[in-house]
Amino acid sequence: MNVPTITPARRANILTAPFGLACLLASAGCALGPVYHTPEPPRTTRYGPVPTPASVGSSDPRGGGIQRLHQGAHVPDAWWKTFGNTELDRRVQAALDHSPTLQAARASLRQSQEILKAARGAWFPSITAGAGVTRAQQSVDAGGTASPFTLYNASVNVSYTLDLFGGVRRRVELSQAQAEYQRWLTEGASLSLAANVTTATFQEASLQEQIQAAGQVVDLLQEQSTLTAEQVAIGSRSEADLLAVRAQLASAQASLPPLRLSLATVRNQLAVLLGRMPSQELAQGGTLASFQLPPDIPVTLPSDLVRQRPDVRAAEAQLWAATAQVGLATSNLFPQITLGGGYGSEAAKTGRLFEAATRSWDLGLNLFQPLFEGGSLRAQKRAAEAGLDAASAIYRASVLNAFQNVSDALDALQYDADALAAQARAESAAARSLKLVKAQYALGAVSYLQLLDATRQWQLARLGEIRARAARLSDTAALYAALGGGWHSPATRP
Repeated sequence: MNVPTITPARRANILTAPFGLACLLASAGCALGPVYHTPEPPRTTRYGPVPTPASVGSSDPRGGGIQRLHQGAHVPDAWWKTFGNTELDRRVQAALDHSPTLQAARASLRQSQEILKAARGAWFPSITAGAGVTRAQQSVDAGGTASPFTLYNASVNVSYTLDLFGGVRRRVELSQAQAEYQRWLTEGASLSLAANVTTATFQEASLQEQIQAAGQVVDLLQEQSTLTAEQVAIGSRSEADLLAVRAQLASAQASLPPLRLSLATVRNQLAVLLGRMPSQELAQGGTLASFQLPPDIPVTLPSDLVRQRPDVRAAEAQLWAATAQVGLATSNLFPQITLGGGYGSEAAKTGRLFEAATRSWDLGLNLFQPLFEGGSLRAQKRAAEAGLDAASAIYRASVLNAFQNVSDALDALQYDADALAAQARAESAAARSLKLVKAQYALGAVSYLQLLDATRQWQLARLGEIRARAARLSDTAALYAALGGGWHSPATRP
């Protein structure tokens, strides 16, 4: 019998040709299950029941001025800089650089990206090398030798899974969707962090001015209390007048501790957002007057909003992952074919390794087909399909929530401007009334209770104006965040 000689070149063909065929078969395979398509954006031209106005506010400077809304314009990357406050800019940048929450999100993003790279390794053959030495003695009764011997071996093994039914592709697709989901979570964390720092800074300035205004009222009532006590002593005022002013003074003093507590809480919150301990000193953010109300506000087109909002993009990535999960569960119902081969040598001396007489090779094709799993594979497929339905519903909910956020923010801008103008007029009128009542009281034309009531009215109007000014700034920042602005800024990149 003639045995053909296997030359080194032919041996290489024997081991490598099947892998070329495997790659061809894999490329001809099909991915089972649904194919993911990017959802169509909502077919609407406006955010609320009425079209977006061209502007909000009025020319009255007491109301903060007019803000023009530019439909279709892009939200600036570093949108917080439109408020024109350098300390705010510094705080946001410090938060983006040092927030542990954002650092954790970035680390999770890197982790998901490395997992994706690991999944992509399944596209290629697995090649392993092995070498070893064995010292043994065989039983004489079993046909061996009584003398111990040493056996050396070295080998290279190659295996490749034919992706005929798309299982490998679906695993890679699933890892890719999960990495995309983590990416948008990171972008959303950056946007939320910037928005939280910005609104907390506005709240800090508002509380400081409220404390200052309340302190002015306390000082005024303290002076009135001292003056009234002197008047009671000489008999020109009654004891009832003194008790009335002292009661209002105590009420004004009682309003200060809650305001100071709120300010301390906000400053602690800001320190944590910036990645610092609350015990570390925090520079003052400035007064409300140090912030510019942006006169021009870009408003993303409704059809583009779903591509701008990180939370919507994250929900979209979850929908993609759920689609891939259905395909993976479907592919698990079909055969898995693995092609493997090895080439090696086994000899009693290292010098004889890979001599013709010590060489060995093998080539095999393995088929794995589930026959009975107690219904678990089909149950997993149905579970994946239910997960896809859930992801689809979550995506639709995220889109609806995004449009609600923008609609709410646009409404807030309009009503904030009206409220601020009204509060400013009320404060101006209350201040003039207090000045007039004080003059009349000095002449004895009004009662002391009227003076106290005018003081109380001015205090309420003043606090209301401060809150209204802060609300207009905060709701402008809320609109920027609702439009998804800033996530594509280089400052937010890991």
